[in-house]
Amino acid sequence: MKVDYTHQAELLKALANPTRLQIVHCLLNTGCRNVSCMERGIGMSQSCISQHLQKLKAAGVVTAERSGNEVYYKAASPEVARLVAALFQEEAENYVL
Repeated sequence: MKVDYTHQAELLKALANPTRLQIVHCLLNTGCRNVSCMERGIGMSQSCISQHLQKLKAAGVVTAERSGNEVYYKAASPEVARLVAALFQEEAENYVL
């Protein structure tokens, strides 16, 4: 089986930023959320969160789904959940995907 080191490196690079890691950890703990909810929970501006979410989405770390005027984000895969769980010494099974 061939390992895709490029994909894994991009995933790690996307999570290497403290703000993006906090956003993903929050999504995994609370489930699918919109930027307004994250703004209140994380305490950062909506524009800052949106910029980081775009980078996470481009790296395949999160997915986005539109519902009316709102866009809801969630962690993209169990792979992301396992990686974040390892970083925080948590159980990936307890996360919301």
